[in-house]
Formats: sequence, structure tokens, C-alpha cells
Amino acid sequence: MTDPHVKAGRPRNPDLDRALLAAAARQLGELGYARMSLDSVATAAGTTVPSLRRRYRTKAELVAAVIGSVRVEEPPCAAPTPRAHVLAILENFHSNLRAVPAMSILGSLLAEEERHPELLDLFKQRIVESRRTLLRQALAAGSLPDSADLDAIVSMLIGSFYGRYVTADGIPDDWPERVLSVVWPPATGPGAG
Repeated sequence: MTDPHVKAGRPRNPDLDRALLAAAARQLGELGYARMSLDSVATAAGTTVPSLRRRYRTKAELVAAVIGSVRVEEPPCAAPTPRAHVLAILENFHSNLRAVPAMSILGSLLAEEERHPELLDLFKQRIVESRRTLLRQALAAGSLPDSADLDAIVSMLIGSFYGRYVTADGIPDDWPERVLSVVWPPATGPGAG
């Protein structure tokens, strides 16, 4: 059975595909969705608009492909202790925020939420939700009180990165440990964690 989305003809150039997505990601982060254009992306990728349109008919389709292609380092599945696991997930989140223009892309998508809510939803699925789920599971395995509101804790931990990003100082390297220590102070002694 053939894929209905694949058109007959010459195979796509994977180098051009990567160049288009890289150019679009840069422009989305630097210019925002509204100022980014298919023409400027094509030019930056060293191709033409018709070549770009053979791959992505609209700017929204191109941005969806950018979000879907964002290479993020997968969060760790385990660690020696539940607290160490939570810390590793937060460190991974911090690393990914630095590796891709995630904050700039998010800002652009928030500005376009009314016109293109599907793009923000895709960003949430691709970048945020898997980490929230893993973080919630790691917290549940820990020694937090039964009354702890895990959803609120997850939101505070993740949200602190966004909140800290908009300060003049940005997100310091030790932020994952600092923010985790507020809700789950490190224990001392054998088997602590």
C-alpha cells in the first residue's frame, strides 16, 4: 500500500529538508511567526518558494514540521533515587531549553494562539507534556507526603523555568537543584534521596 501523502516523482533531498527546517526554526525563534515568511525561509535555505511549497503548503504546516522535528534529548528513565530522578528530569528540561530556541518559539506560538491553536498544542505535546508526565511519576515514587498535590508541584517546577527565563538574569546553571530543593530538600545520611 502506498502512502497517500507521498507524491510520485523524484525523491526529496534530505539535505534540503533539513536546511528548510533549520532556517524556519531560526526565523521562528528570531522573528516570530508573524514576521517569518515562506520566501525568507526558502532564501535562507538556498532554495525557492515553489520547492518549499512542494513540502509545506502553508506557513502553519511548515511551523508544525519545525516543532515536530525539534531534536530534544530524551529525559532519563531512571536514577539511583526518586529525588535524583526528578533532578535529572529537570536538568534534562533545562538542557533542552538551551539547545533549541524553545522559549522564543513558545513566545511566538503564544502570540499566535488565537489564530493557530494547533501549533501551541503541538509544542505542548512535543516539548512539555512528556516531561510533565515523567516528572509526576518520579515525584510519586518519592517520599513526599500523601497530601502533596503532584500536579501543582509539577506546574511549579516546570513553570519556574519559564518565570526565571523572563528575569534579567535568565536561568542559572544550578536552577534545577535550587527549585527542586524548595519542594523536596535534599536529605542527608545513608540512603537519602
